[in-house]
Amino acid sequence: MASNRTVYHVTPNSDLSKWLVVREKDDSFREEHDTKDEAETAAKQRARKEEPSQVKIHGKDGNMQSEVTYGDDPRSSPG
Repeated sequence: MASNRTVYHVTPNSDLSKWLVVREKDDSFREEHDTKDEAETAAKQRARKEEPSQVKIHGKDGNMQSEVTYGDDPRSSPG
């Protein structure tokens, strides 16, 4: 079963000079921030307004460092 959560990613831009907030499966949404903390705060604020939702925070190397889930965590269960 597919999740209906809105998922935001906090990632560095290509030259590592800014931090981005992007919405998964929505190429039209992109916010740019000067610091990782600013981007993380912005992503969490948006996610709280769009429950169920999730924020996935990546490091400069692109690997995911942490994630935060808001609202019910929709899980599929054996039928």
